Amino acid sequence: MPNSRPNDAAPPQRTMPVAEAAIRTIAMPADTNPAGDIFGGWLMSQMDHAAGNAASRLSQGRCATVAVETMTFLSPVRVGDEVSIWATLVKRGRTSMTFDVEAWRRPRDGEATTCVTRALFTFVALDQAGRPRPLPVANTGETWV
Repeated sequence: MPNSRPNDAAPPQRTMPVAEAAIRTIAMPADTNPAGDIFGGWLMSQMDHAAGNAASRLSQGRCATVAVETMTFLSPVRVGDEVSIWATLVKRGRTSMTFDVEAWRRPRDGEATTCVTRALFTFVALDQAGRPRPLPVANTGETWV
């Protein structure tokens, strides 16, 4: 009799965000690990670029990544795949902001999309001396994707 524990259930299907992606790029052969798969560090770097762009816009200036949490690799990325990344603001502090960042792949020769990884990226706004500074007054319509 099959085990019916909740952990054995397939993960729920995610739907791709509808807003415009923060960045899109193509996975290239130079981005592979020794096994020929796209290197997880490359994908994390792309996610940091996307979230950093959103953080700089929201903070209206310099900011730095201070934490990456709950990074989960769900599916591999292959050479030639288009990788699209979204960054959605989930928490705003006095000097910090946290984004839910999702990366999705689309094969070069198809239209099907798959969520390949997601994580929470936290940034701190910095002044010219590199010290934390307050974020500008919040715009009630902020979405930052």
